[in-house]
Amino acid sequence: MSVLEMKVPSPGESISEVEIATWLVSDGDYVEKDQAIAEVDSDKATLELPAEESGIITLKAAEGDVVKVGQVVCLIDTSAARPEGAAPAAVKEEAKAEEKKEAAPAPVKEEKAVSPNPLNEKTSYASGTASPAAAKVAAENQINTAKIQGTGKDGRITKQDVLAAMAAGVNADAVQGWGGTRDQNREKMSMLRRKIAERLVSVKNETAMLTTFNEVDMKPIMDLRKKYKDIFAKTHDINLGFMSFFTKAVTEALNHFPAVNAQIDGNEVVYFNYADIGIAVSSPKGLMVPVVRNAEQMSLAEIEKEIKRLAVKARDGKITPDDMSGGTFTITNGGVFGSMMSTPIINPPQSAILGMHNIVERPVAIDGKVEIRPMMYLALSYDHRIIDGRESVGFLVKVKEMIENPERIIFGGKDPYEVLLNL
Repeated sequence: MSVLEMKVPSPGESISEVEIATWLVSDGDYVEKDQAIAEVDSDKATLELPAEESGIITLKAAEGDVVKVGQVVCLIDTSAARPEGAAPAAVKEEAKAEEKKEAAPAPVKEEKAVSPNPLNEKTSYASGTASPAAAKVAAENQINTAKIQGTGKDGRITKQDVLAAMAAGVNADAVQGWGGTRDQNREKMSMLRRKIAERLVSVKNETAMLTTFNEVDMKPIMDLRKKYKDIFAKTHDINLGFMSFFTKAVTEALNHFPAVNAQIDGNEVVYFNYADIGIAVSSPKGLMVPVVRNAEQMSLAEIEKEIKRLAVKARDGKITPDDMSGGTFTITNGGVFGSMMSTPIINPPQSAILGMHNIVERPVAIDGKVEIRPMMYLALSYDHRIIDGRESVGFLVKVKEMIENPERIIFGGKDPYEVLLNL
């Protein structure tokens, strides 16, 4: 018998231990090489652990266990033969893709879902049963798996089925409501959530955090998007959103106020000659902050594509610690959830964070007349130890000026006529 010891790989240089979040296989299962067998939580991200070889697996750690990097978490008997009738993982995926392709034109899927299994002439025990990973995601998002049709083996509900149901929008009756009982549930905080909690508390205790506010008229940007969104999407194969405008406005404002882009390191202040902008995105695991590198050199289309790429990785649970490390400034958009105003918390070791909020039509004074305009509140939280009031207010005003005058983004935050006249 040839047995392979699978050890926890290092997710990053600063990570010494991880937590077994979910086993995607059971003890004694036959696994294929490169098949995802577990999800592990580090203090920065959730990662999938692939099987290093094919064989029968023996688990050596339980869900919720904290294990050291390099520790053995399972054994794989590589000399074991594949069970009779079990197809290789690649074949299963091809068959599943072919099934979906053939079933796509079918107008009704509910009747097929409850029909007898053509192989066994009876419904499999796995039909409608959620896998451990699927059950975990469903519980975290209060999704009733009874309303989800499984596409896994024998009708099992997979993690992707739950994510697809969430993306498509689950009916109101699919969400589990109050049960009218006095029951309580206790769940252990994930390593990621514990680390986030520690970092947020440390920010409040170790920084002189202050927040300044302003408001911005979104009409110029909205008019620009309305005029060019179709040709932009056709040319660049990506939709034109607000985040790219704010990212470019932020990079230009950081160039004018470098202290907002700086960090404290002991008794020194580190100034960065580049802008690595963290973009807060929502994922099934919680809020993630992947980083757009050298955003100051990117076009609007490049920023939109990079944000989409990182957001998809976060949604699919494939975000890595490298994707989220090294940012110099962060933007968070609570407006997508309906937030009108907030005081965002700094993402350490950064010194400032910009909070965007929802767009609401409000009466404002324009050239002495009252007009209804789409307005957004902006909030800049900053570390007063390194950033003075003049710089924080000036930074926010600069962002406001460029959003309300998009052409300034092209000219480094300056008025185009001042550039023309070399003033």
